[in-house]
Amino acid sequence: MKFSTQEEYGLRCLIQIAKQGADDALTIQEIGRREGLTTPHVAKLLMILRKTGFIKSTRGQSGGYTIARDPRTILVGEALAALGGKLYDDRFCERHVGTHDVCSHSVGCSVRDLWEDVQTAIDSVVNRITLADLIRQSNVEFFVTPPKEKVHS
Repeated sequence: MKFSTQEEYGLRCLIQIAKQGADDALTIQEIGRREGLTTPHVAKLLMILRKTGFIKSTRGQSGGYTIARDPRTILVGEALAALGGKLYDDRFCERHVGTHDVCSHSVGCSVRDLWEDVQTAIDSVVNRITLADLIRQSNVEFFVTPPKEKVHS
């Protein structure tokens, strides 16, 4: 199972913006440099995050992007759903009908049951972790990891 690059990079961009706080804006170029992404790619991701209410933008010389909500209230599952949708949703079977107009397994489909179970398992994880939790984890990992010692020869 894979998450898309849009979900991965979009979540990373959201974390960068949230780390700055509500009063300190980041530009598209700054986010791109920090995450190793092109400006057009970051712009596309930020457009999605802005339209779905996770971030806000300000124009002008001191403009940029800031977090629109408290990171403690943003569930990772919400952000992932906005960036790419869910693995399984109610329209899943409509998108996988093959050459038929209606899925040939519309009744008693064991594969649909599998995808529902997988989505439930994913939701149980991503819907209990907040953006603030991810920021806290990244800060802990940064401070806990000791610097590498130089080897003298």
